[in-house]
Amino acid sequence: MSYFADKQALVADIFSRYPATPQGKRSALMPLLREVQDAEGFVSGARMEEIAGLCGTTATEVRSVMSFYSTYHTVPTGQYHLQVCSTLMCALAGSDELWDTLVAELDVQPGEVSPDGRFSVQKVECLGSCGTAPVVQINDEGFYENVTRKRCAELLAALRADQKPMPDNLVPVPMDASGRQSTAKGVAVGGTVSELTPLPAEAAPPAGGAS
Repeated sequence: MSYFADKQALVADIFSRYPATPQGKRSALMPLLREVQDAEGFVSGARMEEIAGLCGTTATEVRSVMSFYSTYHTVPTGQYHLQVCSTLMCALAGSDELWDTLVAELDVQPGEVSPDGRFSVQKVECLGSCGTAPVVQINDEGFYENVTRKRCAELLAALRADQKPMPDNLVPVPMDASGRQSTAKGVAVGGTVSELTPLPAEAAPPAGGAS
């Protein structure tokens, strides 16, 4: 069954954010993928075909885009999807040993879900919290930092009881209701388009571009 068949208003809203050109339609690929994954937990081959049809591209290209981002999943994930940062700083701080502990304790490998449906695991690229390595992210909700074997055991025990502890840090730059970014502590960062000011004439680049 088609996912977007009864969601034409949503599809129209997504496409309205981009130019009405072939390239503009393809730009809608990412939010369409996110919509499906948020609803179903992963993006199946049938959903890739459907999104490809909406965007005027191929399912192969949709899968290629997905493969670049560890946040997209082509197979079902558990209720708690544990993502272990595997880049250099976390590896030096013990993430390889943490990974071994997780897969042994849960008896799952990437692409698998534990028999009770609770757990799946994945190695991911840098989560941007090198100073608090090793770092684990659960689902898309935030970071658990300085995860030693002892803390890992405590975290798994809590998850098995469906008592997930609050993350040490939420996603570092969440969006507020108005679309403006803020830090996990609620400090507004960046600005809106209305706050931008034009460059002084002497600072603006020449009309023909840099020479």
